[in-house]
Amino acid sequence: MAVVVHQLEHSPYCIPITAALRALGVRFRTVQVSYGDRTPIFRLTQGRYHQVPVLVDGKVVVYESAADTLDVARHVDRRWGGGRLFPAEHEGVQRIVVAHLENEVEGTTFRLVDPKFSDTVTADRERMFLVRFKERKFGRGCLETWRRQAPELRAQAEALLTPYDLMLQAHPFLLGAAPVYADFALYGIVGNLTYRGINRLPAKLKALRAWVPRIEAFRYAR
Repeated sequence: MAVVVHQLEHSPYCIPITAALRALGVRFRTVQVSYGDRTPIFRLTQGRYHQVPVLVDGKVVVYESAADTLDVARHVDRRWGGGRLFPAEHEGVQRIVVAHLENEVEGTTFRLVDPKFSDTVTADRERMFLVRFKERKFGRGCLETWRRQAPELRAQAEALLTPYDLMLQAHPFLLGAAPVYADFALYGIVGNLTYRGINRLPAKLKALRAWVPRIEAFRYAR
């Protein structure tokens, strides 16, 4: 059956899904979602959802049922991961870590990305809807505010990422010898932050920087 991920390529919520699928050896294709036309997403979800990622697994369409769910990731784990993304012994700590990554960390790092990313969106309709979405959620002129705040935001991002660097000094991956979903969630943050060279990881976070090619190359045994 065809596996399709409807995504925004730089999204810190889409990157973990495609990275986990690759690590699990799942063949899939991606479809880039338009900022200006979410009609395909509305059709797939029967009008229930407009965000990304949306995973199509044959006749099954999977998307998040609430703001703090991991429905797509847990489907990937049930379908192909055999519990390796969400091992029972790490369930508690993963809930804490992933929530921290998707809220506190991402809440800072995306502000370092979006102003420069918006500069690369040259199609008028796409740029209009991108800016409109950001300003409706965060206030008029938010992109320029974040651009001015970049030095402070970089310091905040480094502080927020430092505990993960410390964890990776002790293990190849966050919780041990093999990655769990928290690793892919962290990779989503890093992938978004460094998308197209917009930002670089802080030089002092050496363990985190060394982990990036490790998580990119990792493949689970079949």
